[in-house]
Formats: sequence, structure tokens, C-alpha cells
Amino acid sequence: MITGMDILEAWVRGWAVSRATPPPVPEPDGYRIDVGLPGHRVRYLLRSPASVPDRARTVAAPGTWLKTCGSRAAVLAGLTPEWTAGETEYLMAVEGPVPPAAVPPGYAVTVSGDGPAWEVRLTAGGTPAARGQVAVADGVAVFDKIETEPEHRRRGLGRVVMHRLSEAAGAGSSVLLASEAGRGLYASLGWRVVSDVVPAHVPEEGAA
Repeated sequence: MITGMDILEAWVRGWAVSRATPPPVPEPDGYRIDVGLPGHRVRYLLRSPASVPDRARTVAAPGTWLKTCGSRAAVLAGLTPEWTAGETEYLMAVEGPVPPAAVPPGYAVTVSGDGPAWEVRLTAGGTPAARGQVAVADGVAVFDKIETEPEHRRRGLGRVVMHRLSEAAGAGSSVLLASEAGRGLYASLGWRVVSDVVPAHVPEEGAA
């Protein structure tokens, strides 16, 4: 079982595997991932809003992201004008497998990958309907990019994706970073919120 801020480390390591980035680099206040993409050059994962004022002043290069565990008010208070804050996210965890979910009629499921990362896709008549991926790092499954197309929502597809990813990963502990929209689904499957996470970035001109 993972507890406390061990969950942040587990999520960071699994996210790097899922996104095929270099491994995270430990920092005194969290972790750094050198993502290397336009608009997302480097990402800092901070354990506490106490680190935000210093980081906001010293790493405010275009394409830099901060994701900070803690209250939104405390994070926003430490940002300088260069930074744009995003909607609050939620670091969540669960022990044990995700409950089974039946595939609704008319949908097909494909599972690809042979570890440490897998992808699940649902299609309807060959058209993408829902997807997600999972990566296992240090024995912890990290769920990532869980998405359902708007016209296929409220049909239980997210539950199918989560179950099949959990089944493929076979890990005892799982973590993810949820949006406000996704938090309800994961909570209904037994996931608990460990911490609010507040994202902020410095926009990069010309990046998508």
C-alpha cells in the first residue's frame, strides 16, 4: 500500500513511463520531468504550496509547468504574473482491482501493449468511442489519458476502460490525476482523493 506523498512519487514515475519521457529527477521540493515538447518543455511536481513563490520566480521560462499539491488559494498566492493557472485537479489512489464492467452492446474493446504500459480502446462501428492507458512503475499502476468522446458519454464506457486497464496492469495499488469532470467516476469506483493539485504554466508563443 502506498500512503501520503509516496503517492506523488508513484504518480510521477508512472506518468513518465506512460508518456515516454525521461525519468523524473528528484528535487528538494518534489520532482522535475524534462518533457521536451512545444509548450511543455519541463514540468515540476511540488509537494507543497510553500515552494511556489521561489519556483515561480526562478523557473518562469516559456513552456514550464508547475503542478502543486495543496490548496488552490495558497498556490495562486505564490504565482507571479507570468503564470497562467489551470483548473484544480485531484491526485487519487485506490487499492485492489477496479470493479468489472460489461461492454455495452455495439462496442468493441481492444487492449494493446505488453508492459510496462498498456492501452485500451473502445470503438463503435470502427469509430473511436473511449480510450485510456496505464503504466506500471515500481509495482504501482498509473492511469492516464482516460477519455470518452462526447457523443458516447454516460454509457458506462469509462468504467469499461478503467476495468480493462486495471486487469492488464495487475497491480495492487493504483494512482491517477483526475479532472473535476472525472473525479466523480473514479470516486464511484472506490478511488479516494489524496490531494488537490493546482496546475500553472508559462505560455510559449507558437505552441499548441
